[in-house]
Amino acid sequence: MTSADFRRIALSLEGVEEYSHAGLPAFRVGGRKFASLASQAGGYGNLMLTLEQQAAFVEEAPEIFLPIPGGNCELIRTQRQAEKPPCGGAQRSNR
Repeated sequence: MTSADFRRIALSLEGVEEYSHAGLPAFRVGGRKFASLASQAGGYGNLMLTLEQQAAFVEEAPEIFLPIPGGNCELIRTQRQAEKPPCGGAQRSNR
């Protein structure tokens, strides 16, 4: 997954808008941030997840997700293709 893929997937979700957070691309719905490309230079996209969601994502796909203390999760750039990306879970957790 590239930064362009991450952006395209995030923006395909209903009600999502892209904005600049600290000069870096971020995505929100209903005024709440659910994802960003704050770590895109390192090849990561960030999802804002609850601790429970983070644990589930990391358990299901440890080769894709890195846990971050506090409930965020970084999505590792990968060639693995998913039917439906996890951004929707992050979007729902921030409503």
